[in-house]
Amino acid sequence: MKSKKLTKLMKIQAVVFAAVFAAGACSVGAFAYNCSRVRSDVLRMHVIANSDCGADQQLKLMVRDAVLERGAQLFDGTVTADEARRKIEPHKAELEAAAREVIERAGYDYPVSVNVVNEYFATRCYGSLTMPAGRYTAVKVVIGEGAGRNWWCVMFPPLCLPAAQDRGGNLDAFFDDGELKVVESSGRYEPRFKIVEIIEKLREKTSFEN
Repeated sequence: MKSKKLTKLMKIQAVVFAAVFAAGACSVGAFAYNCSRVRSDVLRMHVIANSDCGADQQLKLMVRDAVLERGAQLFDGTVTADEARRKIEPHKAELEAAAREVIERAGYDYPVSVNVVNEYFATRCYGSLTMPAGRYTAVKVVIGEGAGRNWWCVMFPPLCLPAAQDRGGNLDAFFDDGELKVVESSGRYEPRFKIVEIIEKLREKTSFEN
């Protein structure tokens, strides 16, 4: 009798475990899907310094300001990730010239490049928002060796621009409920971000090896 009760208990535990596992898998799957939609909707900008020395880090911010000023009509928060390459790359030479002027004026001869790329980025928090790991479209400005810390922000939706203030920071205008649950989750306390990052890293490794 005791053996039968034990067997029955083990079966119940197995069913409960399977149910919990299935629910968890569904939760992670839905979360990962919404992460992929966030990545496809977001346009980032990264300005990478020549090195981590103080002068190079200061120069990075000066270059950032020059590029944003010269490309004011491009970086007004209306250019989406899908439109970035088509609308920004024709102005590549102009943006690089603005950056180069600042660099030369500061007394350096670093090369500089401005490109629209699709690259992998780790999970990053931007203020109270979290951008999940994976590939994003980004405007990438590289100064010199590009070996220093980078300044970055989200250009679309316009989270780091005056346009963001004009819209009152209303994310509902850009993200649906599923995407909002992702970006408004805490990257520090939401374990699913780590799971997504592991999956995306494996995908990157597989893609690189192929």
